[in-house]
Amino acid sequence: MCIRKQTSALLVAGSLMALVGCSADSSAGDSKEPSSSTSAASPSPSRTTASPTADPGAAIEAAYRSYWDEKVKAYANGSVQGTQLKKFAVAEAYAEAEAEVKALKTKGLVATGQPTLAPQVTSVDTDQRVPRGALTDCADVSDWKLVQQSDGKEVELPEERLTKYVVKAAAEKWYGRWVIVKVTPQDKAC
Repeated sequence: MCIRKQTSALLVAGSLMALVGCSADSSAGDSKEPSSSTSAASPSPSRTTASPTADPGAAIEAAYRSYWDEKVKAYANGSVQGTQLKKFAVAEAYAEAEAEVKALKTKGLVATGQPTLAPQVTSVDTDQRVPRGALTDCADVSDWKLVQQSDGKEVELPEERLTKYVVKAAAEKWYGRWVIVKVTPQDKAC
């Protein structure tokens, strides 16, 4: 039994990492995640001034939803190639999504369906050199299923996993657009 059962269930959209997290430990250290994270975080964000009437909260939510849309595509294809994930996720958010997809691919799994999101922007600070924002989401992954890529057979997951849980996300404005820099699933149902 995996020691990180509960944590793994939250790390990748609840039920998806419940299966992958227990055996992904050995491959985590030898993947290219550090270079992805480092290279994604290394560009220096520039500050841009939005018009006073523009709602930065709406732009943050749009970036978060686009991040999830591209992540769902990557999970369905078993690769981040062919997605625009890098356009909406940088630093830790991108590196983690890429690692999750690689872990699923190693096990011969993909995901079908998609999660239901309910994000709410909780803070926006545009007075910093790098504007920042945060949001909280209630992610429902009950309709996002893991299947065997070879035959499409659904993978049975533990019944006690959280399928509807709180997610915290951090965003920053880089080169005139909002991007997601960190996504943190919480061990808390919503």
